Amino acid sequence: MEYYEHENDEADRKRYVDLSCCELRTLDVELLRLSYSFRPELIRKLVLYGNSLNILPTSISQFCHLQELDVSSNEISWITGEISQLRSLKVLEARNNRLFNLPKEFTSCSNLKVLNLSGNLYTDFPPQVFELTGLSELYMGGNKLVTIPSQIQNLKRLEILYVGGNELEHVSSQLRKLKSLRHLFLCDNQLQTLPPDLGQLKRLESLSLHKNKFKTLPIDIIMLTNLQELTLRDNPLVNTFVKKLEFSPPSLLELSGRVVKTKNITYKNEVPKRLRNYLDSARRCVNPNCDGVYFDSGVKCVKFVDFCGRFRVPLEQYLCSPNEQDEDNRTVDARRLQKVLLPSDVGDSD
Repeated sequence: MEYYEHENDEADRKRYVDLSCCELRTLDVELLRLSYSFRPELIRKLVLYGNSLNILPTSISQFCHLQELDVSSNEISWITGEISQLRSLKVLEARNNRLFNLPKEFTSCSNLKVLNLSGNLYTDFPPQVFELTGLSELYMGGNKLVTIPSQIQNLKRLEILYVGGNELEHVSSQLRKLKSLRHLFLCDNQLQTLPPDLGQLKRLESLSLHKNKFKTLPIDIIMLTNLQELTLRDNPLVNTFVKKLEFSPPSLLELSGRVVKTKNITYKNEVPKRLRNYLDSARRCVNPNCDGVYFDSGVKCVKFVDFCGRFRVPLEQYLCSPNEQDEDNRTVDARRLQKVLLPSDVGDSD
């Protein structure tokens, strides 16, 4: 994606310098200026992809009007604080390096729209990132992240969040506040659950969850009515199609409470407050063909549900009895499942 402003071919040649794969070990701007005949203060886009730079030095500040910078596939482990002088910078591609932090001055790059730090050594999100409130695209894939922290809510304008290929075990519920988010990539992690609040991302168009440890999905996911693409392959829920009932026999207290609730027996003024509170906590069985209730011994099961007319996904629900499965869930429509369970080339083969 190009953010620098085009004028004409001749002007573009003066504003765009591509030094990819030039075996550069240092960024000697004066030498490069003489060798490639450019004025650094005029450059809008600089590509240093595939060199052998191990730092991004202070000399980068000479490109004072730079809008796009690509330093991907080097060996960079340190970025100078002078990068803060690039006040016009809108795109920074720094993937496949050895970065594990950012300079504190990085927060001055307030015009940044796209930040790609994938394929580095981050174990946490750099805190400076959460102050870049104008970001629309953030790529942190292929690092060693274990969580998406609550500060993610600061990035209100984010449209693309890529955190695939990490070690994520937890996703903050504050993700729900990213109302502009259209594409969310959580694939190839260690996730077992999603925050139910994810259903509030009304603009979400694609959700990548493949290669995780999901056994079920929260039922709130059906609120994502704008979703066009959902990937679930290589999860336990796909690999085994488990629809096992998890059930512990109800206690005598629960059995008595069920009778009181289903027979509509009046109890408000007849029993102690603690027992009244217990009876008031009854939850209705979600099976439309059942009038039962449960308290502590609901039956955890998986229900395959039509989603947006395009998918058929397994959602977790609770029933009051192990005999209450819907007939509709005895079989699963393979054609509707293949959109989320199989790679796209297999799903589109018919």
